[in-house]
Amino acid sequence: MGFSPQVEAINVASGMSVLDLPELTLECILERLPPSGLCSMAGVCSSLRERCVSNHLWEKHMKQKWGRLIGPAAHREWQWYLASRNWANLRQGRQRGLMRLLSIVWPFLWARSSVVDGTNNSKERCSFHVDSLMSWYLALETGKFWFPAQVYNRENGHVGFMMSCYDAELSYDPRTDTFQARYPSHGRRAIAIETNVPWERLRAPPVDTSPHALHISDCLNELRPGDHIEIQWRRNKEFPYGWWYGVVGHLESCDGNKTHCRCHNNDRVALEFNHYTPGSRWRRTTISRKDHREEGNEVDGFYGGIRKLKSNEEISMWRRLWPVEVLE
Repeated sequence: MGFSPQVEAINVASGMSVLDLPELTLECILERLPPSGLCSMAGVCSSLRERCVSNHLWEKHMKQKWGRLIGPAAHREWQWYLASRNWANLRQGRQRGLMRLLSIVWPFLWARSSVVDGTNNSKERCSFHVDSLMSWYLALETGKFWFPAQVYNRENGHVGFMMSCYDAELSYDPRTDTFQARYPSHGRRAIAIETNVPWERLRAPPVDTSPHALHISDCLNELRPGDHIEIQWRRNKEFPYGWWYGVVGHLESCDGNKTHCRCHNNDRVALEFNHYTPGSRWRRTTISRKDHREEGNEVDGFYGGIRKLKSNEEISMWRRLWPVEVLE
């Protein structure tokens, strides 16, 4: 009858329907099914459909596959996406279109509903809630939904900009298990698209700040030499901010001796970007500790808000992508 192998075994061995199983047993089976299995079961009958679209079953799948990339901005984008739909048209036509798209990924979904229900009622088959986690998961999985996230740069021949990340809208390609990323290429005037972006180059935005807004720094008073930081940087006022990786260094008046260092008491903070060659205008800058706002010019670019990296996972991410010797 097209159930999962585990359920088929139960049917064959006992002659009973999966719906005859005790409530707890059935729930345990559903909790162990992968997304494709839940979709298949949802096409069997209306009773299983109501169970298989339950948010608590999809919460685990959302967290396992998409949790690392989905932040507050992506959640807001999904809510806006839902709000922009015409609900009546969505139930009659657009939702049916999503199911057709799913049939490409899981071809057995259509057949199961017709065989078990003995009907070809498309409206009945497509009655899952469009605001459910299942709907969101499938919109992400099929690339139907573009969501905001950040992409670590990998620009060939320019190691400096490699140590940065940019904000983009992402769409998943299930055929290649990679993403498309679209972002402003010339300020707000044009859109560029990067293709075949792998998972390891992506992250959810660590702060809920628009790339066009100055991040309010809340760590300036605690910064000391050796701390790892990320700082907003943009080429000019027309561009959105990206995030650069760097470390807090010693001021020129300090010899670097930890015993005598008083850099943490100074009103200026030295920031070093050691992946740039010595003498580069981007290798080092200083900012105000007490009154830091956007600083810079049209030649060197503009430095914005700062966040201190307190997680070893965040720090190691930069070192996984680029050689350690570049960062020393």
